[in-house]
Amino acid sequence: MKKLTDKAARRAAIAIIAVTALLTAAVAGWRLARPRLPHIDIDTAEFPVRGIDISAHNGAPDFDSIAAAGYAFVYLKASEGAAHRDPAFLRNYLAARRAGLAVGAYHFFRFDSDGTRQASNFLEATKGCELQLPAAVDIEEWGNPAGFSTETIGERLDAMIAILSLRRGPTLIYTNKNGDARFVRKRYDRLDGSAPDLWICSFTDPPLRRRPWKLWQHSHIGKVPGVYGNVDLDAFNGDWKQWETWLDSLARTIKPTEPR
Repeated sequence: MKKLTDKAARRAAIAIIAVTALLTAAVAGWRLARPRLPHIDIDTAEFPVRGIDISAHNGAPDFDSIAAAGYAFVYLKASEGAAHRDPAFLRNYLAARRAGLAVGAYHFFRFDSDGTRQASNFLEATKGCELQLPAAVDIEEWGNPAGFSTETIGERLDAMIAILSLRRGPTLIYTNKNGDARFVRKRYDRLDGSAPDLWICSFTDPPLRRRPWKLWQHSHIGKVPGVYGNVDLDAFNGDWKQWETWLDSLARTIKPTEPR
């Protein structure tokens, strides 16, 4: 009788283990299969200085409403590749400045374009604009053609950043974690102040562990008063005092542009 009881107990234990394993696998499969939103809520006590970045795709934002909602800065798309310019850049620049926001401009880097020509396009697009934030170069695989080696892309990026640093002063690199691994790591990991600061797109907290970063894009689906639809959300890596210190240093180092 005891042997039968032991066998039954073993069978019950095996069944429990099997069911537990199946449930664990099912939960793991659900977590892997579920869509991951391109968004993470941030601790606004840790990152109180918030901003957005926009392009012509965001329509005609009401920058007064954006500023009234507590946002401190905005990055505006100015150009892309060797010839394209964002048609809303100048309108957005003038409206954002009137609203009292700190304004920066960014360029979408094309793998298939010479870096010198891309720099010229950005400089021409932002001519006559008084910017408070560093020129930003957006480099990522999304939206770019395949077939270009990392070294070729890096050389073109080097050329653009060298010109922008000479003509405009401080420069920022925007990228995601894949772009960081491919284009930034090793090439721009000098922490002696000679390398561009990093603006990282990441939906994890912390956004990046291996090196310091200046700005964090933590959402592609943010909702902000004054902007119709989804908008990218950004945060500065520091408190308000550190933000003001950074702006003061930029005011001394960003070079003025030629008159439009």
